[in-house]
Amino acid sequence: MSTAILTGQPVAGSRLEGDLRSLGLDVVTAGADDDLAALAGALPATERVALVDARLVAHVHALRLALTDPRFPAAAVPGAVTAQPEQRPALLHALTTTLRGTTTAPTAPAAATTPNQAVPSRPAAGESAAAVGTAPDQAAPTPPAAGGCVPDVVSGALLAAGVPVHRPELGALVATVPGDDAERAEALAVVDGVDDEQVRLRSAVKARDGFFTTFFISPYSRYIARWCARRGLTPNQVTTASLLTALIAAGCAAAGTRPGFVAAGILLLASFVLDCTDGQLARYSLQYSTMGAWLDATFDRAKEYAFYAGLALGAARGGDDVWALALGAMVLQTCRHVVDFSFTEANHDASGNTSPTAALSGKLDGVGWTVWVRRMIVLPIGERWAMIAVLTAVATPRIVFYALLVGCALAACYTTTGRVLRSLTRRKVMGVPPGVKPWGRTDRAAQALADLADSGLIAEVVAATSFRGSRPQAYRAPLYAAVGTAYLLLTVWERPFGSWLMLFGPLVYAITAGRAVMSPLKGPLDWLVPPLFRTAEYTTILVLAARSEVNGALPAAFGLVAAVAYHHYDTVYRIRGGTGAPPHWLVRAIGGHEGRVLAVAVAAALLHGTGFTIALTALAVVLALAVLIESIRFWVSSGAPAVHDETGEPA
Repeated sequence: MSTAILTGQPVAGSRLEGDLRSLGLDVVTAGADDDLAALAGALPATERVALVDARLVAHVHALRLALTDPRFPAAAVPGAVTAQPEQRPALLHALTTTLRGTTTAPTAPAAATTPNQAVPSRPAAGESAAAVGTAPDQAAPTPPAAGGCVPDVVSGALLAAGVPVHRPELGALVATVPGDDAERAEALAVVDGVDDEQVRLRSAVKARDGFFTTFFISPYSRYIARWCARRGLTPNQVTTASLLTALIAAGCAAAGTRPGFVAAGILLLASFVLDCTDGQLARYSLQYSTMGAWLDATFDRAKEYAFYAGLALGAARGGDDVWALALGAMVLQTCRHVVDFSFTEANHDASGNTSPTAALSGKLDGVGWTVWVRRMIVLPIGERWAMIAVLTAVATPRIVFYALLVGCALAACYTTTGRVLRSLTRRKVMGVPPGVKPWGRTDRAAQALADLADSGLIAEVVAATSFRGSRPQAYRAPLYAAVGTAYLLLTVWERPFGSWLMLFGPLVYAITAGRAVMSPLKGPLDWLVPPLFRTAEYTTILVLAARSEVNGALPAAFGLVAAVAYHHYDTVYRIRGGTGAPPHWLVRAIGGHEGRVLAVAVAAALLHGTGFTIALTALAVVLALAVLIESIRFWVSSGAPAVHDETGEPA
C-alpha cells in the first residue's frame, strides 16, 4: 500500500486527489498546523510515502511514473516526491532538516504554506534560543516561504544528501505547480490537449527494438498489453502463457508431420507476440518485479531451445537425425549471447572511453536505414523466431537448422569483429597516472568478467600457483584462453574416441584456463575470455557426443549443454541485477567449466556404448537440479531489486 500526503493550500475543483486514488494511493491531506515529518513517520514503515503539492497539475500517467514505479527507491517530478520503505528514513530526515531548519536547506523552490499558517519566529539578535522554546543546539523551526513547494524542497534535500532520486522522462506529459490562476489555466489546457493514454501506449514499447518486432508485432501487441492490464493480468502470467505456447509448438514440431510443423510455426509466432506483450504490459502498468525479470530472461532461452529439441525429435520421426545441428545451433546462439554480455559488463563503467569505431557507429545511427539494417544483421530474437517459424512451416528441420547456423554465424562474426575493433581502438582514459595502462577496466568490470568466466577449483589452484610477472600483459588472458580452447578442440576432434590420449586436451585446457584468470581481467580484450571458455566447453561436449556414434548421446549432450547454459544465463542476470554471481560453493560444486570438460572427457575415455549416454544424462540431471534449486531459491527469496530490460539489446 502507498500513501500520498497532500501539502499546501487545497485548490477548489482540483482532480488531483481523485487521480491519486485511481493509482491505488491512499490520500491524506495535511492541515496548516500539521507536522509533516510526524505525519509521514506515523505511517507503517513498510509503505511507500509520497508528498504531493495540492496545487500540482499533472497527467495521470506522469503521476504513475513518478509515484508507483517499483524499481526506484526514491523518485520525483515537479510538485511530488516519493520514497519506498528503504528510503523512508532519508525522506523523514529531509523533511525534518528542511522544514525545521536543522541544516541549511538546498537551493530550490520553497515549500508551500497556507495564508494563515503561523510562522515560528527566530531568536532576535542577542536573544537565547531558550527564550523562544527551542533547544540551545537547534535552530528554531523555519518553514518554507509562502508560495513555495514542499515536495520540491524535500527532493532537493534528498539529492543534497546523496540519495539518488529518479526523475522519469515525461516527454509530452505535464507535471507542474502553477504560481497563479493564469498559469494553472494554461497547465490544465496542456493536460487536456495531450492524450496521456496514447503516450502511455507508445512508452510501453521499447525505444530500441528489432525491425520485425517494431513493425510487425508492437503495433498491435501494445493493445493486447492494455487489454491484459484492464483485466488484471500480470506480466508473469503472460510470460508463463508465452512459455506454454512455445512448449505446445515444440510438441507439434515433435510430431514430425507437415500439419504439425505448420501448427508449430504459427504457435511459435503466437508465443513471440505474448513474449513482446509481457514486457509491454510491465511498462504499461509499471508491474516490474524480481520474479518477472528472472522469468523474462530465462524463459526466452527455454522456449527457443525447447523448440530446437522439438524439431530434432520431429526430424527423427521422419528418419533424419539432426540432433548435432540442433545442438550446434544452441551452442552458437549461447556463445553469441556470452559475447554480448561479456562486452557489456567489461564496459559497464567505461562511458568515458571512446574509439573511432564507436564514433563511426554513432554516426551511422544518425542515418535511418542503416540503423534497421544493422539491427537485422545481428539476427535478434524477432527476426530469428520469424525465420524459424516460416521455415518450420514450409521446409524441413534440417533446412531450419542450416539457416540458423548460417545466420547466427554471420551475426556472430559481425558483432564480435565490431567489438574487437572498438576494444583495440579505445582512446586513453583521461587522468590516468603515468605508468598505468589506460585500459579503463574497473574493479567491478574485472569481477564481472571473472564471474562470467565460471572457473572451478582446478583453474583456481593453477591461478594461485602461477607466476604473474612484474608487469601486467595486455593480451595475456585472451591468448591463454584462445590457445587452450584451440588445443582442446583439436585434441577431442583428432584423437581416437575412447582413447586416454584425449585427456591431454582437457588437462592442458585446465592449465591455460587457470593462467588466463590468474590476474584481474582488465586488459582491452579480456572480455573475450568468457566466450572462449563457453565455446570450449559446449563444443567439446558436442564433438564428443557426435564422435561417440552412440544412440542417445547427442540428445543427452543437448540436455547437458542446456543445463550448463542455464547456469551461465543465471549468472548474467544476477550480475545485471546488481546482486553478484551465484555463490562460490555452487560454482565449485558443479566443477567450473574446466572441471566439467575434464569430466566429460574422462567419461568418453572410460565408458563406451550406452554407458557414455548414461553418464551424460546423469551429469545433465545432477547439474540441472543443482543450478535450478539454487537459482529458484535466490530469485524467490533474495530480495533482489526489481529490474527490467530497457536496453533494447537484441536477444
